[in-house]
Amino acid sequence: MYLNNIKPFLDFTSSLIGIIVLSPLFIVITVLLFISNKGKPFFFQLRPGKNGKIFKIIKFKTMNDNRDFQGNLLADRERLTKIGNLVRKTSLDEIPQLLNVLKGEMSVVGPRPLLTNYLHLYTNFQNRRHEVKPGITGWAQVKGRNSISWDKKFEYDVWYVENICFTLDIKILFYSIGKVLSSQGINAANAETIEPFNGE
Repeated sequence: MYLNNIKPFLDFTSSLIGIIVLSPLFIVITVLLFISNKGKPFFFQLRPGKNGKIFKIIKFKTMNDNRDFQGNLLADRERLTKIGNLVRKTSLDEIPQLLNVLKGEMSVVGPRPLLTNYLHLYTNFQNRRHEVKPGITGWAQVKGRNSISWDKKFEYDVWYVENICFTLDIKILFYSIGKVLSSQGINAANAETIEPFNGE
């Protein structure tokens, strides 16, 4: 009942309200990133959703596209802009995903959507994370986000799938607010982004 009826309704309603309430902030960040990233305020990428269905996720673009003399992208740390770093630390880069929620591609709470090139690497257990819609925040995020191992991420994601309910979603939302305010677990150790997943 909750998963198939109540949760989708709450997702649609909350994302619509969120977009309306946060629209002034959305506009300001868009303008600042437009200037900082030479006309590219948004980051689009294909991600697997429920049952592995591919959709295009939208986030604020926190890194520029600067390259070295050979045409290769510079390291993440070198491409992270000042405004981008602020947006990432405060998790404001996730705001545009409310549009994905509104479209029914994502949920407010659920396992974070990972890269499509990881799909063939998952075990049957790990692949269970796709039994529900991916979320803007999730159990793995409040348990450590990018600072925990891949094994733990999958363990937390599958635990969420098996225990999903209204009270758990509310609990995750409150924990998420605390994580955002404290900027905990945003980056992996000694890196701006988490290490790639290479299988078991």
